[in-house]
Amino acid sequence: MTTTTTWNIANLERETSDGYVFTAHYTVDANDGTYSAGAYGSIGLERPETLISYSNLTKELVVGWVKDKLGTEQVEAIEAALQAQLDEQHAPSKAAGVPWQ
Repeated sequence: MTTTTTWNIANLERETSDGYVFTAHYTVDANDGTYSAGAYGSIGLERPETLISYSNLTKELVVGWVKDKLGTEQVEAIEAALQAQLDEQHAPSKAAGVPWQ
């Protein structure tokens, strides 16, 4: 099965004086059509030399900032961890219960 991974922005924290976004709260959802897994995180952002107006920010732009700040290795690690959760749901390695009724 093919896994679809979706990055989203749950919330932004900003300075009201100029719209500078200093923290992004993000979610990552993985779905393979049968099972799903998710992750949540927050990351601080440095003030850029040139601010983009808060009203002009898009989800794609901010997700790009988050991924850039995390770095390729961490993005891949998050997505791999979600894939491991999906794999575990398909073929559980642990179980609970008793063998009698």
